[in-house]
Amino acid sequence: MSSACQTCGACCASFRVSFYWGETDACPGGTVPAELTTPINPWRVAMRGTETAPVHCIALQGEVGISVGCGIYTRRSSTCHEFTEGDERCNDARARHGLPALGLVKA
Repeated sequence: MSSACQTCGACCASFRVSFYWGETDACPGGTVPAELTTPINPWRVAMRGTETAPVHCIALQGEVGISVGCGIYTRRSSTCHEFTEGDERCNDARARHGLPALGLVKA
């Protein structure tokens, strides 16, 4: 997690975090704690707190824009792994929380 992400957390408080249910620990090999998810349909779940407004992922710890962390960082879903610091979605989330845009961070 970058230092910008550790002070931001806007993505976790802006979008629904949904993914294939097989990523939960209810399935062999899954990592995301199933008790932190809610069903969306027979194949997909969402992190609790991201399925309704106001959005705030149950795993998000701290205060958006100040200091944050993910309570399940090493067990997070593919949706979270695929989120890119500084891209359009990141900057949209930051704007929703009154935070300035970031430049695209190169991997």
